[in-house]
Amino acid sequence: MTPRPGPVPPAIGAIGVPLYRFEITRRNRAYDRGRGVTRLDRPVISVGNLSVGGTGKTPTVRAILEILLDAGHRPCVAMRGYKSTPRRESDEAAAHRRAFPAVPVVAQPDRIAGLRALFTTEIGRAVDCVVLDDGFQHRRLARDLDIVLIDATRSPFEDRLLPAGWLREPTASLARAGGVIVTHADRVRPSELDRLLERVGAAAPDALLATARHAWTAQRVVEEGEARVEPAAWLAGKRVVGVCAIGNPGPFFESLEFACSPPVDGAPRGAVLARIALRDHDPFDESAIDRIATEARESGADAIVVTEKDWSKLAGVPASVWPCPIVRPKLRIELLRENDAFSRLVLHTAAPR
Repeated sequence: MTPRPGPVPPAIGAIGVPLYRFEITRRNRAYDRGRGVTRLDRPVISVGNLSVGGTGKTPTVRAILEILLDAGHRPCVAMRGYKSTPRRESDEAAAHRRAFPAVPVVAQPDRIAGLRALFTTEIGRAVDCVVLDDGFQHRRLARDLDIVLIDATRSPFEDRLLPAGWLREPTASLARAGGVIVTHADRVRPSELDRLLERVGAAAPDALLATARHAWTAQRVVEEGEARVEPAAWLAGKRVVGVCAIGNPGPFFESLEFACSPPVDGAPRGAVLARIALRDHDPFDESAIDRIATEARESGADAIVVTEKDWSKLAGVPASVWPCPIVRPKLRIELLRENDAFSRLVLHTAAPR
């Protein structure tokens, strides 16, 4: 597998990697000794990854919240709130609030200060555990369990450190993990998956190793300003425009193709008429919205399909702009391996000290 080009020209990347590696190593050694690390008075479960871009952190955080809530826990979520503004919270924070209205969400760069402020409130005093969204590198906050996600379609062992590649830190850092979930495991050949699992197991010998897939369990449809929920098969036979602004758009479009044209004899055959992949966390400004609406109108699409995260920025767009319904799949992480063991690990970590 050829490594993806990094965010800068190769010549600059080659110069920058040694400096980046030195700084990451220096910081991790300090954190390993406990320097600058704050421990809270309640358990912290971190969900993160090694690389820049999406690996399924948001749906994994939701899966963990469901495990905790079903067991009677009262969790909160803490995150940086990437690209939030005074007027608009981050995409991920908004998605968590829609999914779990009763779960407090702290979204600010200083997560420790935000959590301490939350814990002084009546709602915060009831919180008995913290789920840290995108926290593997946020080591200022001590955690009781590090869960690391790896996208099977983008092996970190075939990537390079920033800025030559997209790795935030070396694969050797997997040794810190208490659990590793290989997502999109159904998107690669079994031989590729086995090889990846072997390498992950060698790098994280003490971690619970699980595999997972992204499952679309339903469709949330907004048409002429009215919202409804349709079954997962609702997209079958429809002609759609797919839109996303996520780190790894490939699996999203592959799932969309499958949903529109399921390989079942006699099933209606739909199509993805256009794939609009914007940069991760794109603000969906007026020109982007006009591009999407025009593409859907001129192609005669039956629907525009977006991710739940991207809906955070599209929910306020007037219904009159769209020539067809806006659809966002309800996404769920389904563990294919070690499902029960994963739940036990989460609950064991969240148990009172």
